Amino acid sequence: MVLSFSSVILVSVLILSYGVNSEPVQDKQALLTFLSMVKHENRVQWNSSSSACDWVGVECDATRSFVFTLRLPGVGLIGSIPPKTIGLLNRLRVLSLRANRLSGTVPTDFSNLTLLRSLYLQENQFTGSFPSSLTRLIRLVRLDLSSNNFTGPIPVGVNNLTHLTGLFLQNNTFSGSLPAINSDGLDDFDVSNNNLTGSIPYTLSKFPASSFAGNIGLCGAPLRACKPTYRKSSGLSTGAIVAIVLGSVLVALLFLLCLILFLRKQQRRPDKKEKPVTEETRAAPPAEAGTSSSKDDLTGGSIERERNKLVFFESGVYSFDLEDLLRASAEVLGKGSVGTSYKAVLEEGTAVVVKRLKDVAASKREFEMQMEKLGKIKHEKVVPLRAFYYSKDEKLLVYEFMPNGSLSALLHGYSGGFHGGRRIDKSFKTFFSLWGNGFIYIIPQLSLNFKFKTKVIFVFSFWYFCSYFCHYHCIMHFFSHHV
Repeated sequence: MVLSFSSVILVSVLILSYGVNSEPVQDKQALLTFLSMVKHENRVQWNSSSSACDWVGVECDATRSFVFTLRLPGVGLIGSIPPKTIGLLNRLRVLSLRANRLSGTVPTDFSNLTLLRSLYLQENQFTGSFPSSLTRLIRLVRLDLSSNNFTGPIPVGVNNLTHLTGLFLQNNTFSGSLPAINSDGLDDFDVSNNNLTGSIPYTLSKFPASSFAGNIGLCGAPLRACKPTYRKSSGLSTGAIVAIVLGSVLVALLFLLCLILFLRKQQRRPDKKEKPVTEETRAAPPAEAGTSSSKDDLTGGSIERERNKLVFFESGVYSFDLEDLLRASAEVLGKGSVGTSYKAVLEEGTAVVVKRLKDVAASKREFEMQMEKLGKIKHEKVVPLRAFYYSKDEKLLVYEFMPNGSLSALLHGYSGGFHGGRRIDKSFKTFFSLWGNGFIYIIPQLSLNFKFKTKVIFVFSFWYFCSYFCHYHCIMHFFSHHV
């Protein structure tokens, strides 16, 4: 029994002796490599022959099997932290390298320090963006990166650090807007003196204004209220301006082309109304007109062929229809106040005179009644009316053609006609007495009343034919017997 107790005591002494003499070999080598590669002042004197757990700034766990804490504040460390040095201390809980002159970026292998609770890197010269390796250290409670030269935005990944009670990022050059950091367990927060802009998230508005001071672009509680922002319209690029100009030119050219086509179509379309008589036309003698004309000039191009037909009188000697008249060649004989006269030569050679009336405001019944009166007139000094046509837009009278020319040609000596321009040298009274017989005969036949506009038009239209055809024929007959 005594032997057994002695054995237990001996084993315990050996275990304690082994624990005291244990050494974190891997961590010791990583620390020696770090110190050898980073310039430093003589404040740090680590003897490789002694245990790392006994070095200045180094603390190990109770069993001295790994480095638990590394504190080297203000010891004059200069330069960047080499990879595969401190990043190999994977069971480190506290790391403080504050108030040195460390520079460069934070090594990416800091992501291996997954058990780290506190990280103090403030008052150095670190550069680059917010270390992405630190957002993986989800057990961090305190993180201080203040008073360095970090730039860029603060990442949303900070929300991964759900155990944070203190976050210090002041005195850097972080820019952009603040992310909505979860502040449920956050007691201390400071982002002052950066280049942050935009509104402060509601989750951070519980911190004092001093936590956000020095950021001119920040607004919202606890700072001044944000002003409404109006997004300015961006200027058009050169390509867009050129495209707009070219499109406008093409649209203008297309519009001009359509306008030209429309005007040409309008010019080709015949006018229903008679063209106004100019002074030149008034001066020209009717017999001299002699210009050829198309069937559209003859009818105005608006004949209602289906509903209205050419009406002949019973005493007529002609046998043609409206289609034959439309196909006939036309020649302008003269123009008057009531219309235009045409010589129409049908396909079989028959020549007739067509009087196209204008401005005749009469119903079809009234027009036909007047035409019946004119058609019944039979006198040797009167040119007989052979046919007529009525439609809403056109009124035509068809007479026999007098081939010996017009009265105007005989009175004024114009060339043309059967007599080749010979002038009448007899007394006009003699002529008027002959012509008057026909006119005196007309008056009781038509029961003329000049108060009615349509009858006056008919008289004038009829008078027009008598003057230029019937009476001219009578005068020629007179001269053939008495000259």
